[in-house]
Amino acid sequence: MATITTGGPVGPDSLQPVPVDKGRSRTGRRRRARKPSLSWRVRLHRDKSLIIMTLPAMLLIIAFNYLPMFGTVTAFQYYDYIAGVMHSPWAGVENFRQLFVDPAFWHAFENTLVLSFVQLVLFFPIPIALAIMLNSVLSSKARSFVQAVVYLPHFFSWVLVITLFQQMLGGAGVLNHFLATQDMSPWNIMADPDTFKYLVTAQAVWKEAGWGIIVFLAAIAAIDPELYEAAAADGAGRWRRMWHITLPGMSGVVVLMLVLRLGNALSVGFEQFLIQRFAVGSDASEVLDTYAYYYGVVANNFGLGAAAGLFKGVVSLILIFAANKLAHLLGEDGLYRSSK
Repeated sequence: MATITTGGPVGPDSLQPVPVDKGRSRTGRRRRARKPSLSWRVRLHRDKSLIIMTLPAMLLIIAFNYLPMFGTVTAFQYYDYIAGVMHSPWAGVENFRQLFVDPAFWHAFENTLVLSFVQLVLFFPIPIALAIMLNSVLSSKARSFVQAVVYLPHFFSWVLVITLFQQMLGGAGVLNHFLATQDMSPWNIMADPDTFKYLVTAQAVWKEAGWGIIVFLAAIAAIDPELYEAAAADGAGRWRRMWHITLPGMSGVVVLMLVLRLGNALSVGFEQFLIQRFAVGSDASEVLDTYAYYYGVVANNFGLGAAAGLFKGVVSLILIFAANKLAHLLGEDGLYRSSK
């Protein structure tokens, strides 16, 4: 307990003990009490139900994503599936040398980059636009119905999706039947190599755009409604509120999803391209995933296929770091925050 003197004559009776709040700093501001850190046992007990809920998903990720990483050692071996990883002869970088001198590999890499760019430009903005449109729907019943309709194709297999497109755009599909009734020449879009990149992008949009809006709807829901009310009171219309409130409020999530998209840009869809390969030919449909399958697994050259997969993983890692660095330059956190 500290004492201070008050104004007036100084004497024994004039000294009054005045308590000083030790919780205040020299500037008079109250110090913030630090929350005690919880031990890992307490946190484990507190989050036990959440951990149990996510455990099956974590086991699937470990089994199908992390454990197969040990197989990348075959990229440096003349792998023989009979001898196994432990007894296959060592090849060094011979598989990579064979990979980099193969024109088919560079053609597949070029196709992958072109298709990734087309899907990034044409596909990525659509879930954002759908989320903004759904958020503007006032009726909750109408919003729920539209969400159910656009979410549903996500659960379809690629076989079913391509079959539906074949029935609509194929040689004997609805489009060519209409063209025949109008005495116009048919156009088999499903077998046209020149429009294949736009075809697969349209298939991806129809299948996955509805599912992609979930994150953006959550980002819009986190925006303070009072901002919209204040803007409306100031006379801002719907478009100005969207431009000055909704889009800036979504910017962090949009940048995060863009970084993740760029990191996964080289994975344009193995099953989708494998099914349609024979319809349009390998020149239009060959990507890194199908190259690793046909030139690696089918040709019994597992080391070459593993080298192609490892090359794809390294390039994807470079892309995600570059995209995250760009996010930091734009003032966003990206996938992780900068150490500075």
